[in-house]
Amino acid sequence: MNSRRICFAAIAVSFFVVSAATADTVILKGGHQVSGQVLKSDKNVVIVDLGVTVLRLPRSKVVRIEKSEEKTSKGKPEAKQKPPSEQKESAGWQMFRTALLQPTTIEDNAQRFGEAVVMVTSPGGQGSGFMITPDGYCITNYHVISGETRIKVTVFRRTKTGYEQKNYKKVKIIALNAFVDLALMKVDGEGDTFKYAYLGRTDELEAGQEVFAIGNPLGLTRTVSQGIVSTKNRYFQGRLYIQTTTAVNPGNSGGPLFNLKGEVIGVTSMGYIYLGGLNFAIPVDVVKRFVINRDAFAYDEDNPNSGYRYLQPAGRVNKKNPAAGKVPAVEAIQKEQAKEE
Repeated sequence: MNSRRICFAAIAVSFFVVSAATADTVILKGGHQVSGQVLKSDKNVVIVDLGVTVLRLPRSKVVRIEKSEEKTSKGKPEAKQKPPSEQKESAGWQMFRTALLQPTTIEDNAQRFGEAVVMVTSPGGQGSGFMITPDGYCITNYHVISGETRIKVTVFRRTKTGYEQKNYKKVKIIALNAFVDLALMKVDGEGDTFKYAYLGRTDELEAGQEVFAIGNPLGLTRTVSQGIVSTKNRYFQGRLYIQTTTAVNPGNSGGPLFNLKGEVIGVTSMGYIYLGGLNFAIPVDVVKRFVINRDAFAYDEDNPNSGYRYLQPAGRVNKKNPAAGKVPAVEAIQKEQAKEE
């Protein structure tokens, strides 16, 4: 009898060890996770064997299922960015990239796209930015580099022992547009390949949608802040912004605002320090138009006024009130009446 119990216990222990080693991870909305063996997955339900019980989850609550073989390969550094299996990247070379991404957690997105966020430093101050191509094209705010020519971009690369910083001082200004507060730069990586972020769509935004930002507020590198979209079309000083509760502090300017797919849906631009929850980002559609029409805003070192600064029209010289206008028909009738008399 005792030998049978010992045998049964050994079998049970081996079952749990194998189950733990091969457990799948079900990622739920809100960031919660469930680990176990997925017995069934369809459009209505996901059934997970936890070992001691079977859990039935509505499919509408499941963000995605991470198989055990995906978990074993996760976290290994790659020299070249490979899109996840569920995404399709836009074909052909262009200045920015788009992709079909699936929603996931903020933690997962920060791991996947955090290396695309950079720190932009100049003698006049410090801000953030993000790469949009693997060869070093980078977006930031106009006010971060306004009036500066000596610019340094710091990239944070993840290694087995943590993050390492690499500074790039060969940075070329490609285009500037003060009216939408955007700047496009090219980092000379001397053969290095950069991690980059994908651009999303503003028309997919909804009020209340969860978003997050990565930047360098007050020089605190790789800071992640979370919030929601308060409104997607807030008018302020002649521009439209995405209003968000995601914290935006000095140093965040120029960094990306992400949705849960990991797409950039805005460029963090400004926030009220003493009024929490009032922060603003430039919509990604504005960023796309700026990049596509970059030739119109091209920066020329010999003529820095070209592309983004224009002469104001001359002021009014004669400040007297204009003479009262007369109706031509009435004046003609008066002349005819005078002739008849």
